[in-house]
Amino acid sequence: MAGRDPADSYGFVNPPIVRGSTVVYPSTEDFLARKARYTYGTQGNPTIDALVAAANTIEGGAGTVVTPSGLLACTLPFLAHLSAGDHVLVTDSVYRPTRHFCETMLKRMGIETSYFDPGLGADIESLFKPNTKAVWTEAPGSQTFEMQDIPAIVAAAHARDILVMMDNTWATPLFFDSHRFGVDISVQAGTKYYAGHSDVLIGTVSARTPELYAQLRASWEQLGIIIAPEDAFLTLRGMRTMAIRLKEQMPAGIAMAQWLAARPEVARVLHPALPDDPGHAIWKRDFTGASSLFAIELAPVSMDAVAAMLDGLTLFGMGASWGGYESLVLPFDCRAYRTATKPGFKGPTIRIHIGLEDLEDLKADLDAGFARLRATT
Repeated sequence: MAGRDPADSYGFVNPPIVRGSTVVYPSTEDFLARKARYTYGTQGNPTIDALVAAANTIEGGAGTVVTPSGLLACTLPFLAHLSAGDHVLVTDSVYRPTRHFCETMLKRMGIETSYFDPGLGADIESLFKPNTKAVWTEAPGSQTFEMQDIPAIVAAAHARDILVMMDNTWATPLFFDSHRFGVDISVQAGTKYYAGHSDVLIGTVSARTPELYAQLRASWEQLGIIIAPEDAFLTLRGMRTMAIRLKEQMPAGIAMAQWLAARPEVARVLHPALPDDPGHAIWKRDFTGASSLFAIELAPVSMDAVAAMLDGLTLFGMGASWGGYESLVLPFDCRAYRTATKPGFKGPTIRIHIGLEDLEDLKADLDAGFARLRATT
């Protein structure tokens, strides 16, 4: 029932799409006192509030704000909780656009960013400075899927009154309850699993305590951030089926990862749910499930061979997002911009998202792709 009250929607199951900017008041007294449930379009509306209520229920924090994209959900916490002269620690496996934001806008604002090895755990305390105000985490890491010991990072940071922020999009709150583990600010690129249909750009930011939420909400209001009610409606609709989709996509992703691990063309699979993954013990200890997103490192081949493999795929699209019902692939090379650690890839790397297509059909599509790769090598 989260985010849904039929009694408030004339009995209809789903909340209606409410569009609007201006709110009219019945009297001068009411206007001056702002006696209204909604005062202006930038303060929200019933459709957006329904999405916020659902997100609050899933996140379990003190309050949530929604943003027009996942990237803005990642950058808003920096703007809300950091000031000129502060220092922030960011995992070296961070989502690359978030890294770009830190290296451009945060730098221009006088906020220092340092990147840390995702495997540091409690040893992250050795990187704290007197002006360190926050640690940004992402588990598993973007593209390379290193796990992070979030409880150890939280303990070290909170001992120094340092905030812990986390991009929790891969696991969603269903598979990693970030606030329960002490994460102060939890981010979702709702474009992925929340919306689930590759037709919405949206993000959410949840705060663990009322004080943190008040500061987050104030920045959200000051920046004039608002989402379209249609996007709120579509995201809320997607959230209703998220658990069912993940229930199907998790085992399909693991089965595909296992199948790929046995391929001679694959040097290794980067998926924390596999027992031989370096981060498996942390994943098994802290997480209750796995995403359908992972990566593979191929045995050394030319990029022409990789292109021959990928360009002929019929069920896998080549696209930068994930979390929807369709399977996706893309080649990547993070070695050029990682600074704290250098992944030791010897062959090309490919990120893979498993959607809701038939698993055997997906395997056949990749098998044909590997045949093209071998023919081009």
